[in-house]
Amino acid sequence: MPEFVTERQQGPTAVPPTGPEALDGAEATAIMERARASVDPELRSAVDSLPVSMRRIARYHFGWEHVDGTSATGNAGKAIRPALVLAAAEALGGPRARAAAVGAAAAVELVHNFTLLHDDVMDRDTSRRHRPTVWTVFGDTDAILAGDALHAVALRLLAQDPHPASGAAAARLAQCVLELCAGQHADTAMEDRAPDEVTLDEVLGMAEAKTGALLGCACAVGALYAGAGEAEVTALDGFGRQAGLAFQLIDDVIGIWGDPRRTGKPAGADLAARKKSLPVVAALTSGSPAAGELAELYAQPPARTDADEITRIARAVERAGGRDWAQAEAADRMARAMQELARAVPDPEPAGGLLALAEFVTRRSR
Repeated sequence: MPEFVTERQQGPTAVPPTGPEALDGAEATAIMERARASVDPELRSAVDSLPVSMRRIARYHFGWEHVDGTSATGNAGKAIRPALVLAAAEALGGPRARAAAVGAAAAVELVHNFTLLHDDVMDRDTSRRHRPTVWTVFGDTDAILAGDALHAVALRLLAQDPHPASGAAAARLAQCVLELCAGQHADTAMEDRAPDEVTLDEVLGMAEAKTGALLGCACAVGALYAGAGEAEVTALDGFGRQAGLAFQLIDDVIGIWGDPRRTGKPAGADLAARKKSLPVVAALTSGSPAAGELAELYAQPPARTDADEITRIARAVERAGGRDWAQAEAADRMARAMQELARAVPDPEPAGGLLALAEFVTRRSR
């Protein structure tokens, strides 16, 4: 799939430019690698504190162990959320605030992984990070309990943090989890509704709750640890939410047209499951002839779907404008994100890390 590019490269439907620092994808990668290096010791310590039965499952999920318990050097994820926590803290409070926020960044990453464990069970996804998902290896019960354990240890990290912002951060993270649950409930409820019964506004709201909320929370937590005022915290939450919506739009595009060798997930899995993702609902509500064809294809039972059928559905989504709409909407959401960021951090130099991360989530191709 072609990489998402900036407006100065491809015209008005692409992501708007966000400054010279953000245009360099290597900078975002370096920021995330630095965040991973800072946060991993906290994550490992948190996982090591789990009951033995949960510890093995969590270590497998993070890619630190194989199923048999031997050491592995797997992929624990890109660390986008902890990187946002640390970049926000540094943007508003400098290196000291960043150092103070490492535990909070780990807590956000633990919550993110708790949601992944539960989502994989509910969505019946069989592959994540190029290996079998936890529920396929250990069973539904163990996957759910391991997710619960990660959630609990995340809140404990904040409860034990002596930093004056930890209480507000814990409250914000707890409220975010409630929003995540509401978003996931809306997502699963939509699957039982006919394709023509779901509106685009509903799906956008669901995506903000499921994805935007946690990215917004990550930025807000970083701002809290920098001692920022309410206006800056709110603006950074808005920045993260809008960037999160762009992230989800692109993730949905990748879920349909991405290369499984790069994504680590089966091609067209969302289409096979009849997921009402953003490009699909945009296509279904387009009023075009291809929308009618797509509605007929989506009305067929998932069990009847084969590779050729998935290809036909993907082509119908594209002909009905779903792919183009998703890319244009991602650009619009990123423009809104930049406006929110400018309110919180007017000086582009300290905002450079956040800009680079925002650019990264709109340029990802896997």
